[in-house]
Amino acid sequence: MSNPPGHDHTTPEAIYGFDARGIARRFRHSAIFGALDALNPGETMRFVNDHDPIPLLGQLQARYGEAVHIEYRQRSHEGVVIDFMRQ
Repeated sequence: MSNPPGHDHTTPEAIYGFDARGIARRFRHSAIFGALDALNPGETMRFVNDHDPIPLLGQLQARYGEAVHIEYRQRSHEGVVIDFMRQ
């Protein structure tokens, strides 16, 4: 499946931002799953959070397996930035 002209979301300039800090905690996981489900292979979601979401990463691994690659871009006491790349 190809993207319509002008909609190539596999380039670094087209990374989808997802800032979890603005989402109520009780809705965060379902919102993240929905966003990842909407990604096409080759697309990336850049996730920002105020803490390291280790339990969430386990859930993502169980749900998506090798279909989503996880790469930390920043990891500090202030928060994290993680790229989720749909394979």
